[in-house]
Amino acid sequence: MNAVKLNTISFFSGAMGLDLGLKQAGLNINIGQDIDPVCAKTAEANGHKIICGDIRDMQPQDILGAANLNTDEVFLICGGPPCQSFSTAGKRKGIHDSRGSLFMDFIRMLDYIRPRFFIMENVKGMISAPADDGNKSCLAVNVILNGLSKLNYKTVYGLLDAVNYGVPQFRERFVIIGSRDNENIFLPLPTHFQMHQNPAYRWRTVRDAIKDIEDDNTECVVLSEERRKYMQLIPEGGNWRNIPEDMLPNAMGGAYKSEGGKVGFYRRLSYSQPSPTITTSPAQKATMLYHPCKDRVLSVKEYARLQDFPDNWIFARTTTEKYRQIGNAVPVGLGRAIGMAVLSAADNSALIHTKRTRGTSVHEKIKSALELRL
Repeated sequence: MNAVKLNTISFFSGAMGLDLGLKQAGLNINIGQDIDPVCAKTAEANGHKIICGDIRDMQPQDILGAANLNTDEVFLICGGPPCQSFSTAGKRKGIHDSRGSLFMDFIRMLDYIRPRFFIMENVKGMISAPADDGNKSCLAVNVILNGLSKLNYKTVYGLLDAVNYGVPQFRERFVIIGSRDNENIFLPLPTHFQMHQNPAYRWRTVRDAIKDIEDDNTECVVLSEERRKYMQLIPEGGNWRNIPEDMLPNAMGGAYKSEGGKVGFYRRLSYSQPSPTITTSPAQKATMLYHPCKDRVLSVKEYARLQDFPDNWIFARTTTEKYRQIGNAVPVGLGRAIGMAVLSAADNSALIHTKRTRGTSVHEKIKSALELRL
């Protein structure tokens, strides 16, 4: 496919994890947008063009002008409107939250620009989040899909876990892919598996991701002495449950008597497994991501590795802001897989047509099982 025609506009670009993945798949990221000036500085530091500002104050004509594109020259629009209002950890006010309503601005851009394809992503919690607190049966995802259907875009959607696409981290994202021209779009099929005879196709682990750089901790947030004391008691792969019972009330504070598994408290990673979903801070006791064997949290460089960022990617500003940007990003490898699926749909190359059916039933069973997981 002619790369000149793969012009892409990115909204809510953040640290550009999705954008980088799409670029690795072969798309051109002509311009990005984000309200966060720190994220804008990150994009600019890496040579990418970005508009810093609130999408609600922007007109699609201005975006196209800044990208030096006409509507018929845009192949793809992508973006992940801020997800806090759909998070299972938040209040989940859905589309009535000022952040949730940003989905409608994404749709507004789609309606005017009319790209051949779009990609919209969000947190897993969006699937079950109510659109209206007074009507729990009305789901935000249905409101959004209804809005997209009015634009006459064919859509496919579902949950994708980054670990199944070569990212050394369990991280589920809700993804919608849309086609203006009713093409045979599909969610990307997994490329990596928990069990496989070829090591290249197995899930990647924390060891795979960081072992070669773990002695480089030049940029790493430092824990308080009290929290370090507790972490020194926890073995590889352990968490708060490894702290002696008599120390737990002080270690856990108000969470000691709370319900729930609290698996993120005082968590030390395991070399032999993919990382749990990383957050915006590895040093909070409830979201701790401690090195498997060293007496420290993950460094900024290790954090970026778990999100599949290249080592030469520059993150702007302070250490705390770097962790935040990385923790909020879409894993690069997941973005790459989604981009490859869109390009395969665009040139209709994903399916091998054959007259033979004998002996292929096992593959159909595998494919059906994978689709159920998606």
